Amino acid sequence: MSTPLETCSGAIHCGLSWIPSIIILIFFAVVSTGCESAASEQSEQADAPPNPHLISFEGDSGPGLGKHIVLLAGDHEYRSEEILPAMARILSKHFGFKTSVFFTLDEEGFIQPGSSHIRGLEALQTADLVVMGLRFQNFPNVEMQHIVDYLDRAGPIIGLRTSTHAFDGIEGEFARFNWNNEDETYFKGFGRQVLGETWAGHYGTNHEQSSLVIPEQADHPIFRGVSDMHVQSGGYYADPMPDSEVLARGTVLNGMSADAPAADDKEQVPVVWTRSYEGSDDQTGRVFTTTHGAGEDFLNDGFRRMLINAAFWALSMEDEIEPTNVVDLVGPYNPVLFAFDGYRLGVRPSDMAGWDTPIMDASKPTTRESDTSGQ
Repeated sequence: MSTPLETCSGAIHCGLSWIPSIIILIFFAVVSTGCESAASEQSEQADAPPNPHLISFEGDSGPGLGKHIVLLAGDHEYRSEEILPAMARILSKHFGFKTSVFFTLDEEGFIQPGSSHIRGLEALQTADLVVMGLRFQNFPNVEMQHIVDYLDRAGPIIGLRTSTHAFDGIEGEFARFNWNNEDETYFKGFGRQVLGETWAGHYGTNHEQSSLVIPEQADHPIFRGVSDMHVQSGGYYADPMPDSEVLARGTVLNGMSADAPAADDKEQVPVVWTRSYEGSDDQTGRVFTTTHGAGEDFLNDGFRRMLINAAFWALSMEDEIEPTNVVDLVGPYNPVLFAFDGYRLGVRPSDMAGWDTPIMDASKPTTRESDTSGQ
């Protein structure tokens, strides 16, 4: 006969024997719910319409595999909407980088250079490098915050041409990024404090005076394999921050061909430099800046190679820069004569998706060609 204690002990054992099974059932129910939730989220992402501001390219081999480069096209005059997708294709096709190119659009989804209408910059969270072709932008705060977050972690940056005056008219918490900011704690804004210079004026006449880019430090990795840089964009005056390393100076020419005579009244000024800047936690990021970078400039083999080399340098991958690296254009490239009233109408970013679509469709009229105000 069992004692009362033995009977009680047996009852307790029998009454609790179901607990491990229940725990296991609960565990699998939670896991199942989580999997269903994740699957649902992935399905929603797959079903989400593509971002009309974005085109992406992905290479399948090369030293850039696993690296993500984000390019921002949003200037009014120098056709960043042409040069940046062309640059992205080279980086992806020839070197394996994943590239994401964002464009400013109008309300109908067509490219409108400099409109400030952009979205999707959360892509900067995974960016290893940002290439900017911006001018006087006033992005929505939610998009601007992604840029600020990238700067806080000192992500590498390449700035082309008007990116020295990338932001204008911003009010509130991001006003310090304006090109003409007078606050001494961030004097002259993003351009001066990050790229090394803000807008300082033209130093040559567009469409009348082209420029030679003359390396001052020819042994720098950025100039490996680079020669004969002649660009169509007129010169800018620049006096980069003292901690900048000037790599090249510009010779202003009285004409649009490489053999045009030099302008006697124009001394050489810095047109290419590098520097570093600090993030919020004292990290440092590499910066490459050039005051050239129009769509037509990218036709020059030397200038194009310099920009591709600069991407490797900014990513601290200069060991991958070879003078024989292929930097040929990928697909048709049809840059227009740069001008405020010269961009192609009726072009969506998706029209340039893939390797073989034209950048841009030469049959599309430009704003200049469609202007009938004088007729």
